[in-house]
Amino acid sequence: MISELFVLGIVCVTSAAMVLFWLAPFKARAIATSTGVSPELCNDHVYLFEGNELIGLSDAGEREDAKIADWTDLRTYLAERFPNFPETPEEIEQAGEIVVTPVDASARQDVFCEWIDGITRVQVRKTDAPETKQMQLDPVRAATESAPYPVWCVDHYGTVCWHNAAYARLARKVRGQNTSDLKPLFDLTDPTGPNSNRRRISVSPKDSDQKLWFDLSVVDQGDNQLCYATDINAVVDAEVAQRNFVQTLAKTFAQLSIGLAIFDRNRQLALFNPALIDLTALPADFLSSRPSVMSFFDRLRNQNMMPEPKNYGGWRQQMNDLVEAAADGRYQETWSLPSGSVYSVSGRPHPDGAVAFLFEDITAEITLTRRFRSELELGQSILDQLEDAIAVFASDGALAFSNVAYHQMWQVDPDASFATVSVLDATRIWQDKCTATPVWGEIRDFVDSRENRSQWRELVHLRSGETLICTASPIQNGGTMIRFTAHSRVSQNPQLSDAQG
Repeated sequence: MISELFVLGIVCVTSAAMVLFWLAPFKARAIATSTGVSPELCNDHVYLFEGNELIGLSDAGEREDAKIADWTDLRTYLAERFPNFPETPEEIEQAGEIVVTPVDASARQDVFCEWIDGITRVQVRKTDAPETKQMQLDPVRAATESAPYPVWCVDHYGTVCWHNAAYARLARKVRGQNTSDLKPLFDLTDPTGPNSNRRRISVSPKDSDQKLWFDLSVVDQGDNQLCYATDINAVVDAEVAQRNFVQTLAKTFAQLSIGLAIFDRNRQLALFNPALIDLTALPADFLSSRPSVMSFFDRLRNQNMMPEPKNYGGWRQQMNDLVEAAADGRYQETWSLPSGSVYSVSGRPHPDGAVAFLFEDITAEITLTRRFRSELELGQSILDQLEDAIAVFASDGALAFSNVAYHQMWQVDPDASFATVSVLDATRIWQDKCTATPVWGEIRDFVDSRENRSQWRELVHLRSGETLICTASPIQNGGTMIRFTAHSRVSQNPQLSDAQG
């Protein structure tokens, strides 16, 4: 009887040993580190638990025996790479089998957990590359894990429970190579609003002041949050460049002496510069309120900053025509204001249907022009009072001035035509009405010369028999004055002859 019990005991022990070896069929491998989690956990570790107590482990796992004594120790050891590892063996008992995927979707490992007759078996095993048949059959998973932008999932504890390869690359770029994958790379707390699920956010790489900008989208998925980060660095750079360009334009516009008013496609004031306030005397708050183009010109009319219209109805139609002409780039007018100021107003089309109006104070220019014209008219009237025929040629040989006596003597009116009268044209007229003389050629040479010019005179004879004294005198800026005096008048008045000499 005792021998039978002894044999039965040996059989039971042998059977139990065989079962244990069946539960852990793998090769021994060493744990990579003793203080932390390696970039990839060692494969083919098998742990056997009865309840929470560790009752067996593989040869490779024995090297970690001092640190892993129960279920909590194993969960702590695996949490860095497998944050979804079951909290208790009861979860495996209820499910029968559980496959725990790593937080890094590109990792080629998983943890296989199964319940076998009261024993919980946990195996860290190697998996195929991401391009496995399972992923080929699951295009959604393949698309997510191969997405070029970061995608990750955060659980209700605020830790990352899954991420794709793009997130891992970004995390290594920002935090360095040896960093935890559990802490979110982006701060999901939105300071501008708790219900916001899309916002712009930035991160800075380690030891760098550079900012990487992303458009962050968060989608609630039960207790977890799915997060998507789209690279918008190009957009941010373009916005910065645009903002700098607008600031440069604003500074440039602020220095212009020409008033600028730009109306958008809806005909509302979109941009103006300080010179517009100075020229139109319109309040800044009115311009800042973005008035319509008709309200803008109404205000100008009320403040006498544009020509007074004859009637309001006609003026409204005139303003409509003005805006249409400006949109085509055809508007250009000079406004004479009741105050005496003169403005040059022009309209120019801008992209996207906008219209720009330019206001330039040309009062000084107009005043100078009027004064110059007045002086010219005064000089012309003085010349017309002289009895001598006078012709003034510019340095280029063109006839610049002539008086009434000249017109009557030679029976020509240079002002009747817009054509330029040259010294050659004038001498031909003189030659036709006089006897042959070399004086005309000498006059042409004198007008064209630039050096050694001094006054001289010669007698010329009209075909009518009258004798003229032709005097050539150099004047400023290379001009020449030709004066014809009747010889009979000089003979009767010797003092005139002395004055001319």
